[in-house]
Amino acid sequence: MIELHAAETDDELELWRSVRLAILPNERTASVAELRAGGSFMLLAHRDGELVGSGSASKSDMGGGAVTPRVLPAHRRQGIGTALLKELASEAEMCGYGEVGSMVDDTGSFAFAQRFGFTETGRQIEQVRSVAADEPWPSLPDGIDVISAAERPGLLRELYHELALRAFEDMPTPRKVEITPEQWEAEWVTYPEATFVAFADREIVGMAGLAQDADRPDRAENVLTTVRRDWRGRGLARALKETTIAWAAEQGIREIYTWTQTGNENMRAVNERLGYVTRNISISVRRALPL
Repeated sequence: MIELHAAETDDELELWRSVRLAILPNERTASVAELRAGGSFMLLAHRDGELVGSGSASKSDMGGGAVTPRVLPAHRRQGIGTALLKELASEAEMCGYGEVGSMVDDTGSFAFAQRFGFTETGRQIEQVRSVAADEPWPSLPDGIDVISAAERPGLLRELYHELALRAFEDMPTPRKVEITPEQWEAEWVTYPEATFVAFADREIVGMAGLAQDADRPDRAENVLTTVRRDWRGRGLARALKETTIAWAAEQGIREIYTWTQTGNENMRAVNERLGYVTRNISISVRRALPL
């Protein structure tokens, strides 16, 4: 018998994390504190008392809702994914969302999504780079100074207003990415000492940063790398990326991974020149509610 219930206690949220870690071992999973701060509806699935899956329903960065049903490999094709999806879609509908999106990472998951009327809206490409112990610090373009966000109180909020909002407008996504100032600081720039900001004549012109992985301290994720429009094409994005790599090397981080959207070939090319290689492709899907 399939049983679904909300994950609310710390122990239940740790169970939710364990499913995601098992299914997506190459990606960072939010901590219990981050899950609580995110405000998503978290769901656990058990079958005959055994943990078999989990899911979440939340607001999507591109409007509408987002649903993420996940089933442990040994328990797939037994109706668990369907039960999770229906419950999550119902929750999203009760929250007032007219449509929902999700991400699928393999042909089986994509076929499952298509059976429920989801259609592809884009793709995300994961690139990964091994980090040596002695990565060199880069030479910066003329007129550029770089500091970490930890060196200047209030800089994270400045980044949001002066750089990030324009960067979100430029992202090649089906719909405009909508991130609040609170989401920016809680989800995007959670590692100030590894968030590097470029200045020209005291004006913010670029940034690149990393997200810490508490489960795997030897691994980090690239978060937003962006350069002000009038400074693009001068090698600044590469220099900022190289700064994060050199910093990571000194901290004992041995792997960095990043995601880019189809349509963002320029950034992907920068990554390739820095030694990143493609590891995974994830498909964005979306459909209207009710399910």
